[in-house]
Amino acid sequence: MRCAGELIDAGPHLEVPRRVDSAGWRALTAVLDSGLTFYGGCCGTGPGYRPRTPREVRERLLLSERRGIPIAEALATADTADSRPSRR
Repeated sequence: MRCAGELIDAGPHLEVPRRVDSAGWRALTAVLDSGLTFYGGCCGTGPGYRPRTPREVRERLLLSERRGIPIAEALATADTADSRPSRR
């Protein structure tokens, strides 16, 4: 398989999904399309949280919508507990 798309400098901390992991590739595409990269912070701390599955992406898109925050910010949020509907 060959990629014909534009190259993106995603950063040195990128963990590429296995070739057959289509769900992982969909999640990675959403992260990169939002403008997030995998460059580390200060002192080699890494880029922070990034979703790895389409479900995690969907949870963060819902968080973005509910809080009115940019998608990139929501995708970088590790905990979305307050974005889930309550089960009463």
